[in-house]
Amino acid sequence: MAFSIALAGKGGTGKTTLAGLLIKYLQKKGKTPILAVDADSNANLNEVLGMEVCETLGNAREEMKKGQVPGGMTKDIFMDMKLQQAVAEAKGYDLIVMGQPEGQGCYCAANTLLCGFLEKLTDNYPYIVMDNEAGMEHISRLTTKDVNVLLIVADTSRRAIQAAIRINQLAKGLNIGVEKSYLVINQAKNGGAPDAVLKMLEDEGLELIGTIPEDDQVYEYDLNGKPTVEIPEDSRAVKAAFEIFDKIVK
Repeated sequence: MAFSIALAGKGGTGKTTLAGLLIKYLQKKGKTPILAVDADSNANLNEVLGMEVCETLGNAREEMKKGQVPGGMTKDIFMDMKLQQAVAEAKGYDLIVMGQPEGQGCYCAANTLLCGFLEKLTDNYPYIVMDNEAGMEHISRLTTKDVNVLLIVADTSRRAIQAAIRINQLAKGLNIGVEKSYLVINQAKNGGAPDAVLKMLEDEGLELIGTIPEDDQVYEYDLNGKPTVEIPEDSRAVKAAFEIFDKIVK
């Protein structure tokens, strides 16, 4: 059974960067191979990892719905082929991108086939890292049904904390088998969480597992279009992130 970690949070809080650092951490610890799943409709985990993506699962769904399956090929064989084409390989991990949200019309048949193939795919990896948008629909619909750890990423703004609380509440309401949810406060200005934030989390019952300080290196790498996974391990942000991962990874 794969150990799966899903990340979610309000846009701009750095969850995709954190997902990339988690993959970097797992590689360092020799916990490979890893399946990285980009389930954010604004897909950019590949940029954080420095990878090029040519195919997405969204494209496969769309082609099947429009009847673009080649003659003489069954739909299940077509979807299997497209799934294999959508897996981008790297040292120690593979990346698969879910793609844009579905358009109008019924995607039930395509989703059913795709879900089955994804379940087969995930059996090949001891670790799964899923980068999600704020909503958790992608997890409940198309990715693994069991999430060992849900890392909800927020900054210290009230709106980001409120979004994190709503995500936690939504995850509890979905049948996705989340074993444990944690909050990570990213881009912390003074290295810690304000008392008002701690009170909100206590009232919600959402555990704060750690904070990651602001780090100019993260900003500079992002600004210059450099993969943030290449940030040196002596970076303040990377050190703090690795300390958090030490607490959750088996």
